[in-house]
Amino acid sequence: MSLADDHNTVRRPLAEPVDVGRVGIWSNPLRRGDEAEAVAAIREIEALGYGAAWLPGGEEGLGERLSAVLGATRQLPVATGIVNIWTHPAARTAAMFSEVDAAHPGRLVLGVGVGHAPLVDAGHPGRYREPLASTARYLEELDSATPQVPRSRRVLAAFGPKMLELAGREAVGAHPYLTAPSHTAWARSILGPDALLACEQHAVLEPDPVVARAIARSYMTTYWSLPNYLNNFRRMGFADADFEDGGSDRLIDGLVAWGDEDAVLARAQEHFDAGADHVCIQVLTPGRIGFPLAEWRRLAVAFGLPTRGS
Repeated sequence: MSLADDHNTVRRPLAEPVDVGRVGIWSNPLRRGDEAEAVAAIREIEALGYGAAWLPGGEEGLGERLSAVLGATRQLPVATGIVNIWTHPAARTAAMFSEVDAAHPGRLVLGVGVGHAPLVDAGHPGRYREPLASTARYLEELDSATPQVPRSRRVLAAFGPKMLELAGREAVGAHPYLTAPSHTAWARSILGPDALLACEQHAVLEPDPVVARAIARSYMTTYWSLPNYLNNFRRMGFADADFEDGGSDRLIDGLVAWGDEDAVLARAQEHFDAGADHVCIQVLTPGRIGFPLAEWRRLAVAFGLPTRGS
């Protein structure tokens, strides 16, 4: 299976677009790992032909890390997944975006979202409130900042219908995380035909089902305590029993693509068929050790990505 014919072009025209391509990489170590290793890793991502790199937000040093990874590459877009609206005031976020974008024009996509009440309220009880209205106000503040963050350069972490509607109106689109293709189809029906839909997909390149599911479960234990994820899993048809004992096989298999490269490609194609413009692959490995360079290389070949000179 190959997506080489159209992997590098978003099919929906966007004002002032950042072309994130069809296939990207989502990587926590790009944000939180050693900076020198992150620089080497993102150069590899670009050389392998991926359309974009996604990294989480985090409270401190985000601008510095974005500058480092953008500065290490020639044209690769970089997106945040996500900047938390409670910990990053809009004025500060806009200033950071402006500074980074001025140095690396047209390559930064700002993903913002509300995060999760148990994490947001830890140490700050009551901070997480009215998430939809708070997000709308945050986007208004980005609009009124000087300089502003253009709507065409921001996406929302969106699961439910109202947040997806907001993403379609006040951002270039949505960045759903840890979802199944059934959610992608539903999200597209709410966003409409023109909004960007950039879906994250967990993947384990391991053919043994016992080993693959064990690797997936080791990453996913945190999610079982976060209501926003659980509610969205229920929305996708999973039941409370699926969340017990580290997650049922049905749940793991529905959320994580595991097996060989063709299994990952097939899951990505399901998202595309359901209406996704972009799928960013987050490769899970045993022990969460370093950057999965070997797996990124295997997937780049399987997707038929055009390698770029270093």
